[in-house]
Amino acid sequence: MMESPVSTDAPADSDVNERIARRVRALRATRGHTLDALAARSGVSRSMISLIERGAASPTAIVLDKLAAGLGVSLASLFDGAPDDAPAQPLARRAQQAQWRDPASGYVRRNLSPPGWPSPIQLVEVTFPAGARVAYEAAGRESAVHQQVWVIRGRVDVTLGDQVHTLRDGDCLAMRLDQPLVFSNPTSRPAHYVVVLCEGHAATSIRSNNTSSSQQER
Repeated sequence: MMESPVSTDAPADSDVNERIARRVRALRATRGHTLDALAARSGVSRSMISLIERGAASPTAIVLDKLAAGLGVSLASLFDGAPDDAPAQPLARRAQQAQWRDPASGYVRRNLSPPGWPSPIQLVEVTFPAGARVAYEAAGRESAVHQQVWVIRGRVDVTLGDQVHTLRDGDCLAMRLDQPLVFSNPTSRPAHYVVVLCEGHAATSIRSNNTSSSQQER
């Protein structure tokens, strides 16, 4: 029997839901959005956003992706941030990486990147169950989000707009998240893959900070 790549040494879902709650509250406050304004931007109801911000809901990946789009960030960004608001560190041990299970499809995602560390790149590990399907709507974001999907084991069908890509062991697909996106696993075995994301505004911010630091050192 194939060993599952998902371990149990990650924070519990309840802890991750609280992390999401704090992150959504912080992002909404930073952007100056009211609950009604964010509801209008994301297509997620005001009551659901309120529940999410209080850690009283278990939203699906699709709902969280809509919320992320309304806040102008990637889905992975909602899992960012240290659980105890501790200073960001460049190293994330396996046991510290936030792991979350989508209540609708059962897929499990683990944020591999050190939470809160200033980098335009985010790494996410995914275990996608046999027969699972997740469809993300195209949603306008304030800046471009680029994504690459690298399949470690199994098969994943990725539909971007009208084009279907069948990915198997070792295959890697690059895309920009500006079209409807569907992940599906038509096989009887789980798939295991890694997602690499880069947000345009994050990359610009990092470059600007590095330039400012270099100028100050001179």
